[in-house]
Amino acid sequence: MSSDLAFEASPALWQACLDELSRELPEQQFNTWIKPLTAQIHPDQNKLTLFVANRFKMDWIRAQYAQKLTQILERLQGQPVQIELALTPRETPARTARPTPTALSPASPEALDMAEESPSQAFRSRLNPALTFDTLVEGSANRMARAAAMHVAGSPGQLYNPLFIYGGVGLGKTHLMHAIGNKLLADRPNAKVLYIHAEQFVSDVVKAYQRKTFDEFKQHYHSLDLLLIDDVQFFANKDRTQEEFFNAFEALLAKKSHIVMTSDTYPKGLTDIHERLVSRFDSGLTVAIEPPELEMRVAILINKAISEGSEMPEEVAFFVAKNVRSNVRELEGALRKILAYSRFNQKEVSIQLAREALRDLLSIQNRQISVENIQKTVADYYKIKVADMYSKKRPASIARPRQIAMYLAKELTQKSLPEIGELFGGRDHTTVLHAVRKIAGERQQLTELNQQLHVLEQTLKG
Repeated sequence: MSSDLAFEASPALWQACLDELSRELPEQQFNTWIKPLTAQIHPDQNKLTLFVANRFKMDWIRAQYAQKLTQILERLQGQPVQIELALTPRETPARTARPTPTALSPASPEALDMAEESPSQAFRSRLNPALTFDTLVEGSANRMARAAAMHVAGSPGQLYNPLFIYGGVGLGKTHLMHAIGNKLLADRPNAKVLYIHAEQFVSDVVKAYQRKTFDEFKQHYHSLDLLLIDDVQFFANKDRTQEEFFNAFEALLAKKSHIVMTSDTYPKGLTDIHERLVSRFDSGLTVAIEPPELEMRVAILINKAISEGSEMPEEVAFFVAKNVRSNVRELEGALRKILAYSRFNQKEVSIQLAREALRDLLSIQNRQISVENIQKTVADYYKIKVADMYSKKRPASIARPRQIAMYLAKELTQKSLPEIGELFGGRDHTTVLHAVRKIAGERQQLTELNQQLHVLEQTLKG
């Protein structure tokens, strides 16, 4: 055996390095990126090879952790240690050579191209390997959907088939679907997994119709182990597409394959979709993802900043989270603005800097969403008078919309409970608190109320 391949395990050095990193890095970050690595050291003790599960992780570790790893190992070893990365070798015949490590620095595209690919890549899944359960921040807004998704990933074709996830834009529906696919492929690399947007399915139907290739189309879709399809509301008014999807749906369920779908509304809220298809959508488990609550928004911002190689102080994260409430996508956009503004002006991230960076966003929000605007929008939606919002009348037809308007005022504005109470006819802040808690609790239980709130929120946010 050549000296280049004469590796000897060095558990003590790598374990010492792991111990130090586990103290320095947040737990989730350490468990996701560092803990799964395996290490082997060359006989001369000055070169360490780290084996990584896939190319995406290789690139990420190179970019985010190379310098820190090198510094810690050099300090522990008392001499410079060169680090190399290699893809974890699969079980192969004894004569197959070990994959050639690619140096951490500099990294050549050619070296990456030579690295081995996983067998699942023979079937193009269209999955984003960065979207996993580990990189999804959990909170009460997505807890049920995440639990159902993890169950599907672990036991596809059994319970919750189909799984139907609905909610507004940018709340993490797509992330959950990719997480399911990535987990299944990690467990079963040869599984046929496909993620597509509903518009791509429409396009594939059109092409099959034009080219008279429906046999190939059916062979492709009906042979899947897991179909992940985003935004099925795009099937509206497309009769041939709905017919083909119904056929694919039936074929996949018959062979115990799993189907996961997302939509901006719950199945019975879909318009211009055939009733028999809607009943299939509703036959498994339907779960909602809500707009993230304050603590979850804070966690998302802090985690996202770390993944961008920056830090966001907690008080800044709270300031941003209180002002950007609608969805994860807007949170990430706000974070990017703040980090860019910080780099450009060479200033540390602070509340004042965040206020300056988000000046336009904050002024638009403050201009658009006021308690008065909420009252008018809710009154119009439930067909009552705006004056009923301030009146002492208490019939359910008025009291219910009033409570909903109070809930939205607390969620979408910066007003305090006493300020909101004052704007609702001088009501006590405890009345407002009762309304907020009541509607928030019922939103988790009542699908129809949840959908009405989604519509009102989207209307108010423009």
